[in-house]
Amino acid sequence: METVQGHLYDYPKYYDLIFGSDWKAEFDFLEDVFEKHTQRVIERLFEPACGTGRLLIKFAQAGYQVAGNDLNPKAIEYCNARLERHGFAPSAVVGDMTEFTVRKKFDAAFNTINSFRHIGTEQGAVGHLKCIADALYKGGLYVLGLHLTPTVGPPIQSESWSAQKGALCVNSHMWSIELDLKKRNEHLGMTFDIYTPKKQFRLEDRMDYRTYTAKQFAALLKKVPELETVEVYDFSYNIDEPIEIGPTSEDVVFILRKR
Repeated sequence: METVQGHLYDYPKYYDLIFGSDWKAEFDFLEDVFEKHTQRVIERLFEPACGTGRLLIKFAQAGYQVAGNDLNPKAIEYCNARLERHGFAPSAVVGDMTEFTVRKKFDAAFNTINSFRHIGTEQGAVGHLKCIADALYKGGLYVLGLHLTPTVGPPIQSESWSAQKGALCVNSHMWSIELDLKKRNEHLGMTFDIYTPKKQFRLEDRMDYRTYTAKQFAALLKKVPELETVEVYDFSYNIDEPIEIGPTSEDVVFILRKR
């Protein structure tokens, strides 16, 4: 199998398959969150780091007004082409989630699959949360999912998952190469074995995530008092089973509300 060095984000078709195959669980959970945790009528949704718009298209088809941003032009092009193909406005833009403004505020925003940890500095993380707060109406929600670093017990070191659509199949594997808690950085390796009717190849990627213990993330939230934490869940996405964050917590979803 041929091996290619590159970034999955530059291959939006494959990215969309591997990360979009389980969209229904996230979609249903988000709708449950909108119903349970705010008295606002949720009509306008924003997704920072929206990528290919795997969730934006589903919400657009469900009647919501959607928009998003992402740093990768290829992902935005893919997202907007799909929106237009289904009769919706091309509402995603190339932009930095740490520094953006919106023309009209939103009722809710979401970032569910760890994209927040691509922000490499505390200043950038604070900037992102302040931008989100500015983009929301009062009472609006921000649903933010990420992996915390546990302070008790070993962290998850690797994950593997697969997705298939028709004749296209992607098998992925991600593992932690180096975890530097002092520098707040986790260096990750990723491989994606891609099978199409005409070719098969392996895409190898590397990326860095900023680390957060529960205490560090709580300290970050205190710097953005415009957002209050109203509930926390895990990646099982069960609206009836909120969690208490402890020293072993890893997969968490914060429900933040604009004061």
